[in-house]
Amino acid sequence: MERLYRRRVPTDKVVTNELARICAELSFETRRQIGLLIDRQGHIQSVIIGNDHELVIPNLARSRSGLRLLRGVRLVHTHLHNQPLTRDDLTDLALLRLDLMMAIGVGKDGRVQDVFLAHLLPQPKQGKSCQEWEPCSLHGFQLDCQDFILSLENECTRTNIGLRKGKESSRAILVSVSTERASRRQEHLDELRELVRVSHIHVVDSIIQRPHALHPKYVLGLGKLKDVIIQALQTGADWLIFDRDLTPAQVHGISEVTELRVLDRTQVILDIFAQRAHSRIGKVQVELAQLRYRLPRLSQSNTAFSRLAGGIGSRGPGETKLETDRRRARDRIRRLEAELVAVSRSRQQQRNMRSRQAIPVVSLVGYTNAGKSTLLNALTGSSQSAKDRVFETLDTVSRRLYIPDRGEIILTDTVGFIRQLPEDLVAAFHTTLQELKFADVLVHVVDARTPDPDRHIEVVESILAQLGFDTIPRLMVLNKCDLLPADQVEQMCHRYRAVGITATQGETVEDVRQALAHMLNRLDREGELKGRWGADRDTRFMKAASVGVS
Repeated sequence: MERLYRRRVPTDKVVTNELARICAELSFETRRQIGLLIDRQGHIQSVIIGNDHELVIPNLARSRSGLRLLRGVRLVHTHLHNQPLTRDDLTDLALLRLDLMMAIGVGKDGRVQDVFLAHLLPQPKQGKSCQEWEPCSLHGFQLDCQDFILSLENECTRTNIGLRKGKESSRAILVSVSTERASRRQEHLDELRELVRVSHIHVVDSIIQRPHALHPKYVLGLGKLKDVIIQALQTGADWLIFDRDLTPAQVHGISEVTELRVLDRTQVILDIFAQRAHSRIGKVQVELAQLRYRLPRLSQSNTAFSRLAGGIGSRGPGETKLETDRRRARDRIRRLEAELVAVSRSRQQQRNMRSRQAIPVVSLVGYTNAGKSTLLNALTGSSQSAKDRVFETLDTVSRRLYIPDRGEIILTDTVGFIRQLPEDLVAAFHTTLQELKFADVLVHVVDARTPDPDRHIEVVESILAQLGFDTIPRLMVLNKCDLLPADQVEQMCHRYRAVGITATQGETVEDVRQALAHMLNRLDREGELKGRWGADRDTRFMKAASVGVS
């Protein structure tokens, strides 16, 4: 093999005749495929020895501009029995973004017979990502390698904005793998698309698959996963975002196949929370959720087991870097938890003062982006941020509200709910969600324009039940009714026994004031406004918050 490493290929050649002859002879003698990874300067970077029908390409470092350009190396390898390029060859060409893929056909006498060449297409044509050349003899093969590769790369970057050099693109393909019915899968995918949009990532495509069973390592199955990765590379996407939570083993398995960044739904939500957190308590809760999520995944993301604190004067091999990272994460989690306990005590003192003044507390709950903050502003005249995007509010916001025939109340706005709210997030936001426990009335705000309001209501009610808040009296409010026909709004209000409003139109929220006044007066007559939360309720809340909500 030293004969191969010592040789250099001219930059205008894919491979020299002499080098091809040596590879063919060695391959014929050993009955094994032999491959050469050659860079653009003509240096042989690696010599690969396979078996009689395939060879395994080693992990290639992310060089040059990573995924945005061609790899910068070409693969020249032998094929026994003068076989053409295989499907695996073309898949490796697309997945690794090699400059060229060439197979040298070895004849029955051990001589070079035909050569087979393929390269990537700047844009897919008729579903194909690669172009195969007609087989020809090595002596009759003519190609200026350097000029061809540079022209191909320039065309790739010209025709695809996601592959342009120096352009910071955040482009993703969404992947939905579920056994649910088609309408439900599409609804979940649309929700993920909105979450990703808020994270400032452009969605270039989406894929829905309904398998009989999820693959334990790749989720999709290896063949389908490779197809998705090739599609991502063709469109310039650098993210694969799954509409489900991935196990550490699945993240590791997918990362072995591709250099694309892999995210699951929980990571997207955590990233949004990190963007939205502005107060100290919000940042602490988000960091705590992130650490709890990452802790069991450290072993998959860190493969360096360098030994620390070992050697002379210490017993045993020392502490691995993985163990050090885990210990630091656990220490940080304990410090953050202690800080949240201190904040919880401070808020408890504030609640005690309100209790002594006998001021009723009303909390706004609902699915994210249902319009809770907008309703708070409309009722109280405040200027709380209320943009039309998910998870706009993370911190608890309390305002005083005067209601005729009732007097002053405290109106609070809390974080919105979403389906499959990450367990680590619920546990970390224990301090914020605890505010709901002391509410006399919950105003459940529902987006009337959503395609499936029943699903949103079910999600919110389920989370409230698991937290132990299902016994708190609730008033349902259908928001954004101006976007629906009047007869449909009337039917929905009758069906859900709800108040229909448009929070951006101040005159419609008066119906909410009147409904709250009626409910609070009734609860007051029944003696339900003070001292109705017992120890059993506290126990249920603490238990639910400690295990989270799925």
